[in-house]
Amino acid sequence: MRNEKWKICGATYNDNCLRTTAMSKPAIDDFSRSFYPFLHEDQKQPEELMAQMAFSLLEKARESVEVKTRFFEANKETIIEASLSMAKAFHRGRKLLVCGNGGSATDAQHVAVEFMHPITVGRKALPAICLTNDMAMVTAVANDVGFDDIFSRQIIALGTEGDVLLGISTSGNSENLMHAFATARRMKLITMGFAGDDGGKMAGRSGSLLDYCLTVPTSSIHRIQETHVALYHIMWDIVHEFLQHKSLVEEQAGAATDEHGVRMGSDPIRRG
Repeated sequence: MRNEKWKICGATYNDNCLRTTAMSKPAIDDFSRSFYPFLHEDQKQPEELMAQMAFSLLEKARESVEVKTRFFEANKETIIEASLSMAKAFHRGRKLLVCGNGGSATDAQHVAVEFMHPITVGRKALPAICLTNDMAMVTAVANDVGFDDIFSRQIIALGTEGDVLLGISTSGNSENLMHAFATARRMKLITMGFAGDDGGKMAGRSGSLLDYCLTVPTSSIHRIQETHVALYHIMWDIVHEFLQHKSLVEEQAGAATDEHGVRMGSDPIRRG
C-alpha cells in the first residue's frame, strides 16, 4: 500500500494528510500565513485597517441620521398626536407606565427617569413607572405564572383608566408586551408602542390593542434603538410644551371627548 511522505512549511505529512513530525513555532506561523492570510492582514497593513474603520464609523453615523430623518418625516403627525394624548393624561392627573425587554428595558427605565426627574430647569416632574425595575415582582410573576405576564400583572395593580402604557420592542413581537397591551386595553389605558423593522405583532394590532404604534423601518437593531432614544426624548419635550398651553390640554366645557381626551367630531390626525 502506498505511503508517501511530503512536507509543508517544515512539517512532514503522510498521504493521508496526517502530520508525522512536530511543527516548530516559525513553521506554525508560516503555515497560518499560507492558509489563513486574512488573520495576519491587520499586522501587514495597519494603515489600511484604520482607514477602513474610519470609513465604517462615518457610514454608520450617516446611516443613523438617514434612518431617523426618514422616520420622523413619515411619522411627525402621529408623534404629535401621541404626545398631545400623553400630555392630556398627565394634565388629568394620570401616569405613564413603561415596559420593555433587554435593551428596550433600559430604554423603558430611561423614559421613566426623563419624566420623573426632568433635567431642564422649569420642567415639571411627571409620574412615570418603569415596570422592569422591581425584580422581586418580575421574578415572582415569571416563576409563579409565566414570563408573558410580568407586565400585565403590574398593570392590573398599578393602572388606572386614562393612564398611558408605553411598550418598547425592537422587533414588535414580545409576547409579554402583547399581554400588557391587552390588559391595558381592557382597563381603558391609552396604549402606545415603539417598534422596529416591520412592526411585528404590535403593528398588526395597531388600532385594536395599540392606539399609537411608531415603527422604525429598518432591520438594524442599533439604528432602531438609536431612533427610539431620539423619539422618546423628542416626545418628552413636546409633552412639556403642550402642558404649558392649557387651552390644548384642557377640554372645553360640554365638549364630548373619547377615552383619550380627544374631542369627538374633530378631524383625527393619522395614526401610525
